[in-house]
This record gives sequence, C-alpha cells and structure tokens, in this order.
Amino acid sequence: MQVAEETMASWDGAQLFYRAWIPSEPAKKALLLFHRGHEHSGRWSEFVEMLGLGDVAIFAWDARGHGRSPGERGSAESFGAMVKDVDAFVRHVSERHGIALENMIVLAHSVGAVSVAAWVHDYAPPIRAMILATPAFRVRLYVPLAIPALRMKQKFAGPSFVKSYVKAKMLTHDPAQAALYKSDPLIFRQIAVNVLIDLHDAGTRLLADAGAIHVPTLMLSAGRDWVVSFEAQREFFNGLSSPVKRMHVFPAAFHALFHEKERAQVVDRVREFLSERFAAQPVTSSLLDADKFGYTWEEYERLKLRGGPQFAIVRAGMRTGGRLSKGIDLGWRSGFDSGLSLDYVYENKAQGSTALGRFIDHGYLNSIGWRGIRQRKKNLEKLLRSVIEETHAAGHAVRILDIAAGGGRYLLETIRGLPEIPMTAVLRDYKQENVDAARRLAVDFGLTNVTVVSGDAFDRSSLGAIAPRPTIGIVSGLYELFPSNAEVLSSLRGLADAIEPGGHLIYTNQPWHPQVEFIARVLRNREGEPWIMRRRTTAEMDELVRVAGFEKMTMEVDEWGIFTVAVARRVEASPAAVGSLDGKSNGASAHS
Repeated sequence: MQVAEETMASWDGAQLFYRAWIPSEPAKKALLLFHRGHEHSGRWSEFVEMLGLGDVAIFAWDARGHGRSPGERGSAESFGAMVKDVDAFVRHVSERHGIALENMIVLAHSVGAVSVAAWVHDYAPPIRAMILATPAFRVRLYVPLAIPALRMKQKFAGPSFVKSYVKAKMLTHDPAQAALYKSDPLIFRQIAVNVLIDLHDAGTRLLADAGAIHVPTLMLSAGRDWVVSFEAQREFFNGLSSPVKRMHVFPAAFHALFHEKERAQVVDRVREFLSERFAAQPVTSSLLDADKFGYTWEEYERLKLRGGPQFAIVRAGMRTGGRLSKGIDLGWRSGFDSGLSLDYVYENKAQGSTALGRFIDHGYLNSIGWRGIRQRKKNLEKLLRSVIEETHAAGHAVRILDIAAGGGRYLLETIRGLPEIPMTAVLRDYKQENVDAARRLAVDFGLTNVTVVSGDAFDRSSLGAIAPRPTIGIVSGLYELFPSNAEVLSSLRGLADAIEPGGHLIYTNQPWHPQVEFIARVLRNREGEPWIMRRRTTAEMDELVRVAGFEKMTMEVDEWGIFTVAVARRVEASPAAVGSLDGKSNGASAHS
C-alpha cells in the first residue's frame, strides 16, 4: 500500500494532518481511524500493517491539538468542535477519494471513540459500521467530586489544563510499547479542562440516548482498564438499537488495546468484523413508523403518565413566585413554545417585576434548552445566508418561502442584512397574531419585497400551489411540536411540490433534550396543555426529508446536541407516495 501524508481543511479552516494507506488498485471501501487522547495517527502504523487489508483504503488523522495538527496541545474550543472535525474529516475523505459513506467503517479509540459515537448520534451518517475500542464515556478521575470541582475551576479561573496521571505501564503490559509511548515526542499528557468537562457531558448524553443509534457496532473493552469505566461501556452497548452489535472483552488487557501484548487477538477481531460488514449489504432500518412504536415513541408515552410530586412542587413554584420573572409569566400566559416566548428568549434580556424576578428570569433564560434555541437561531441564520448567496451566485432567482414564520424576525433580519442580493420572500403562519407581528416588523425594516399571509403549514395542496415557485424553503421549530410523522411528511411533500428542482430546504430538528421530562411535567404549551414532545432522532428526520424528495447536504448542531439545522436539495424526480404516511392537513403554530 502507498503511504501518504496530507492535510485537510476542517469546518473552520484549520488544516488537520492525516495519514493515508492507499491500495495499488482503486479502492471503493475505506476504514477511518481515530486515535485516543494525547496520541496521534502515527500510532496506528503497526495496526494497519497487522490488519493486512489490501483492498481497503485506510485513513488516520491527528485530531485538533494533537500530533502534527495545529492547536494548543490537548485543547479545543469545545467537544462539539471536535465532533464537527470528525464530520469534516469523513466528508473530506469521501470527496477527495471518491468513496461513498455507505462503504466506510470508522474505528475509534478512547476519547476518539466518544467523539465518533457523538458524530454518529448527532449527524446520523449512513456509514457501514463503527468499531469503538475502550470508549471513554466515563473517565476514571479517582478524585471525589472531580467534575463539579473542575466546573468551578473553569467558571472562576478560566481556561486551564489538567495533567494526566496515566503512565505508560497503566496502558499496556508490553514493556517495549510502554517505552515507545514514553519516548514519543508527539505524545503529551495534558488535557484542557473544558474538553474534559465536555467529554463527561457528551458521555452522559450518549449513555442516556444510545437507543438513537442504529449503526452496526463492534465494542472492544479491556477487563483491567485503569483509565475509563467498563460499566459505562456495557451500559452504552446495552442501550444501542443497532440490529448488529457485538461486545468483546479482553479480560487481562489494559486500556491501550492496540498496543497490548495480545494485540494480535484484537486485530483479528477487527479484521473479522470488517470483512463481514463489507461483504454484507448495508443495514438500513426504516424509522417512518417511529411515531407508532420504538425508542422515542416509548419515551413519549411515558411522558404522558403522571409525574412524581416533585414536579407538582416545581410547577406550583413557577406559577406563583416564578411569575415575578417576565419570561416565566409570558410562558404561562401564551405557552412556553409560543412565538412570543421564543422572541423573548432570542432577546435574552432578563426582566422582572422585582430584583428577585430579574434574578429568576436570568436563570430561566440561561437554561440549557433556551441556550440551545439561541444557538439554533445563529445556525439557522448562518445556513440561510449561505444558501441565499449560493443561489444568487449560481444565477438563480432567490425566492424564499417560510411556511411557519412566527414573527419572522430571523428571516427578515437576514434579508435586511443582504441588500445587495435581489430577493423576495413569502412568510406564512396560521396564527393571525404572528402574521400581524411579521407584517409590522417588515414595515419597521422598510422591506417591500416581503409578503406575509395566513397559511396552514400542513396543507400539502396549498403549499404546492404557491407561485412563483420558491427556490428556498424554510421550516423552523415546527415539526418538533408534532409527534405524528404523517403530518410532517404531508408538510414536507407540500414543500417538495412547491420548491423548484435543485432548490433548497432548510429544516430544524430536536434529536435530544436533557430536560424533556421536566418540560413535559412542569411547562404548558400554546394550547394550555402539558408541553409533551416526541423527539425525532436525526436519522428519522432525515428519512422523512429524503422520502419527501430531498437530499440532505449539510447540517449544524449546537455543542449540546439538542437542536440541528440542516440543508437539503430538492431532487429532480418526485418520490412515490408512502401509503400510511400521506398525512392530512392540520393547523400548526409557527416557531421560527
């Protein structure tokens, strides 16, 4: 195999280093390797040689802040940025070497395994399989209350680093490998505190939501791992929804499986799994009926049941003293999911009738869900601007349709910010108060190229009749509020009928929320009922979009994995109807 050293531009332009082992004949299959913390791609060289696969292209990167890639050693902006790097690397390999994601398998070790698992969870890539070796879902810190202490340090002392206690002899029983580890100048022992905290939080999320993952998975664990928790690995494995999943434990091994004395056995297990998965057809699991049975449906049904007394106490507190906060009071009056509440969250200015009320409001506005909502708005504006500029640069007319615009602020602000690009926009909403608010804002901004009308976001025929046909469609914060896939697919098909072939759809989703039970038990929606949401995994939402006639192009997600914003392209051919999912019209509130 030919060995090459290359670089790739990640999502922010950072030039990440990687090694490639390319077969002499053109390869249609790929294996991507992700090293453990502190290490680099050169540590995979012996593994690749032992693997001996002559028809599979193999790629191994140096993660940001590691090896020959740029960045302060052991540091990154956030764990979310590291997950975005994974996506950028995989997409680069696919485009640069012409290998479809369906023909890729990813193998990741320790910290790298957590970032890869988070990528599979959040982005739902159609890869062939994944192999996770001693994943660091829970790092053994040994110091009591270490994570809370590190959070305090991060908050009050700012960016800092922790030096790893792990010595080479705790990683492998092989003295020669231990010596190589100690003498390697590219290996370092520090890790940024923010990365360590984010790693813990990402592990918590993945342990809680492993059921969202359907990718065939091989888990490799070490029976004498001093670095990470074996119990957490077992919990994650048990929670996976993958139809093909295997876990193999090497009882005597330390953490560094690929550098242990019995590493030949580890390589044999990997080779066997790779050969099997590449020989088999890709595993696909349809999620079109996930609203009727399965993982998120079961959660949704549980949330309908009565909660414990602790939620009643919190709810009573929020309905009384909590209403000193303007945001909480607005939520009780108009619904916490209403357009008015979201506009208040976007403004992000603590208000209340007293000093105590403003203090409560500050905490309310900084809850994890509302921080995610504000990041969703930023991601939405970023992708919308990009799609507008791309459409204009290609010589196509920019005609925008937002089917559930709410007050329309983010869209109108984007239009106002691009005066050099001629465009028109139609904003629709089923609530007259939102229509009136969007019209007022358009007048305030002096926009004469905007039309605001009443409309049902789930009425396929009315959407398909819109003329002239839009080149950009938007649906933001809407489908998350409706559990039925039939309704969502009807709406998406209406958008497919409306948007010109080659045009773009921008859509949002909520695949995860750490407060979904609190919201269901305590808060009320715009209809005055308990705000109970059924989450759609990224894979489920993307399948609905694909069945409706769109091809997903790119996606942004916040660092907590709560809200996604994706862009899809309208394909030329109209898809065939999918029997039971030809949804009927139903009025919908707008929540852009």
